[in-house]
Amino acid sequence: MTAHPAPSDFEAQTNATYAALMWALSRPGLIHDLPEAGQAQIIAALIDRECKVHSADPALTDVALRAGAALVEFDAADHVFAASLPQADVLRQLRCGSDLYPEEGATLVLNADLSVGTALRLTGPGIDGAVELSVGGLPDGFWSERARSMRYPMGFEIFLIDGSRVLGLPRSTKAEVL
Repeated sequence: MTAHPAPSDFEAQTNATYAALMWALSRPGLIHDLPEAGQAQIIAALIDRECKVHSADPALTDVALRAGAALVEFDAADHVFAASLPQADVLRQLRCGSDLYPEEGATLVLNADLSVGTALRLTGPGIDGAVELSVGGLPDGFWSERARSMRYPMGFEIFLIDGSRVLGLPRSTKAEVL
């Protein structure tokens, strides 16, 4: 008989969160369920002492500090956690990596409404043809600014959070406003 260690509740939750995030990025346009609502679980699953994090939320900042992350300004962050953005043009400040090191682009975790809002058509790797959906709660011009801010392979990933649901948008996904 082989004995396997049982994961703790924390390990099980962070594993489930990580799996949901990776599926969300690998299948853009499909909404996945997180174990619970909010962004704190994403910090627990993704962030460690090698990460640079920006968050204006003191509760999320505390979670990032406990994970060992360095707290930095918006434009220097590997991961940005935001309830909302004041204006779409702040996307220009996100790290986009370089042609040689595109993986140095940031990840933006942002609250949104995944039920109603701007109608979008998503195309790109991981999407069979196209996916149409609605996303609300983002500043005016968000999608056009996202398109202007990136030049593949450079760019940034986005996780849109609606309670305990997540939508992943890798830099390779094209979002067309309908």
